[in-house]
Amino acid sequence: MNTTSRRPLRAVASAATALLVAGLLGACGGTTPEPETMVSATLGQQQDAEASASASESASASTSADTFSYEGRTGATALELLLEADPSAEVTGEGDNAFVTAIDGRAADDSKNEFWSLSVDGELAQVGAGSLETEDGQEITWTIDTF
Repeated sequence: MNTTSRRPLRAVASAATALLVAGLLGACGGTTPEPETMVSATLGQQQDAEASASASESASASTSADTFSYEGRTGATALELLLEADPSAEVTGEGDNAFVTAIDGRAADDSKNEFWSLSVDGELAQVGAGSLETEDGQEITWTIDTF
């Protein structure tokens, strides 16, 4: 079975079609954009669609307003992986004493007694994120909770 991608072939076919239409319209006296413009627009649209699909396929963290999840990795702590998945996450303290205050732009609201709680495979963590050694395949989830 041939597994070669057909995307580049489609882009070439689209470009060839655009040139053919431009040539026919030009021969008939119609006005049309320059062929180079049509070809680059077609190729640009194809590249934009492919880049968008690639970006969504490579996303490793799942997020909603009040939850944030990612996979564990043997040898890495939950805190290290959080900061890889969301470099803008806000943390006070360091290492074993780290306390996460905001993830993905969502800060826990002290006036509502909110905090970010940590769970592994659906079970609340018994240690802090800086101490929690993860393993491949675990689902690490942060959820806004109240006390």
